[in-house]
Amino acid sequence: MSPGSGASTSRDGGSFDTFFEGWLVRHEHYLEELLTAQQQCREYQGDDVKDLITRVLSHYQQYFEEKSRVAQRNVFLVFSPTCLSSLECASLWITGFKPGFALRLVFSSVQDLSQEQSERIERLMEETKVEERVLNDELARVQENVAAPPLLEMARKQARRMNVEGGREEALLTLRKALEEVVAGADLLRMTTTMKVVEILKPEQNVRYLTAATQLFLNLRKLGLQKDANTKG
Repeated sequence: MSPGSGASTSRDGGSFDTFFEGWLVRHEHYLEELLTAQQQCREYQGDDVKDLITRVLSHYQQYFEEKSRVAQRNVFLVFSPTCLSSLECASLWITGFKPGFALRLVFSSVQDLSQEQSERIERLMEETKVEERVLNDELARVQENVAAPPLLEMARKQARRMNVEGGREEALLTLRKALEEVVAGADLLRMTTTMKVVEILKPEQNVRYLTAATQLFLNLRKLGLQKDANTKG
């Protein structure tokens, strides 16, 4: 590993932190828009609602694209991102939200599902569980094949420094490549699951669903930052 890799790691982490700060500001703005659309549904026309949904989904897509770029440079950073609180990190499933949890959020945020919609969501939940198990098994195999230490421990160490000695370097490169593939698979499952939900729901139902998801994200962050502050204090 090159001597400058530690500095590169720091730049990658700092770059994502900067992106995340701006992304959070936009996230809060989208929540305001979603709440307004939900409260003033009569004033919002069909095209306005569809445009808002498209922009919110694009906003989430930007996050995944930036995270993917960071993962390709140093996948360990996305397993232990410095921009997240301890609570947020503890809630991660393969570097992001668990798709099955997002599906359960549909039932708690959308109360007027038709029988057909409910059945389609339930089928999607079963399909998603299978995909989650496949990714969990793949992640376990990755660690076993390279005799890796616990993943979070490795992630925290490698997010701070990347100077590896002797034969460890080859094993680490193998681990990084395999982890990149698992993370890419998990992110793909997250996005495809979300898009399938959006296809099942009506526009006004999507507004309620995306509002709940956006609020949950921000509430978890607020609680996590408070807990970290209290721990330090």
